Amino acid sequence: MPHAGDIIGSLRFAAIDFESAGAARGDTDQPVQIGIVACSSLEAEPELWTSYIATDRPVLWSASQVHGITTEMLADAPPFHALWPDIRSRLGGAVVAGHNPATERKFLRRFPGHGFGPWLDTLVLGKMCVPELPDYSLSTLCDALGVSPSVDALLPGRRWHDALYDALASLLVVRFLVRELKLSGQPLEVLGKAVGK
Repeated sequence: MPHAGDIIGSLRFAAIDFESAGAARGDTDQPVQIGIVACSSLEAEPELWTSYIATDRPVLWSASQVHGITTEMLADAPPFHALWPDIRSRLGGAVVAGHNPATERKFLRRFPGHGFGPWLDTLVLGKMCVPELPDYSLSTLCDALGVSPSVDALLPGRRWHDALYDALASLLVVRFLVRELKLSGQPLEVLGKAVGK
């Protein structure tokens, strides 16, 4: 597991995003898609991985309007627990990035004792490094930093609120800011409150 004193340029990074079925009142939300983008260092070629996830309830219309995933698209998807080996191999030993990753952390709690982290929140990192933006949605941050064309080039045909697209965008935000601010030779703790357990 990476530590605060480890040099950023020597660390593995992985970004994760989930899309969900949406939760009706009184229900708990369930993941329907996962995207993970991992790399052995921020300068290495990213490895892309995604999967739909089976759910025992229909995808709410409101959620489908956001991400475009329908219940029918999940017909042959594996259950979440079956994805554990893939998730563990990609997130284990990495700094895990996400844009306001509360949902990602919540869904990963289904695997008690997973030990992933530390976590790097690109929302907090964006606010620290680019304080003048009108909002800090992932798309606004990527547009402001000029990384949106790179995401589009690596994932043609995908869009915002696709789990793989959003995970790649988060990783490219981290890569851009580390390069731009010349932080690769600095310890992880230099990212301050953007890094948490």
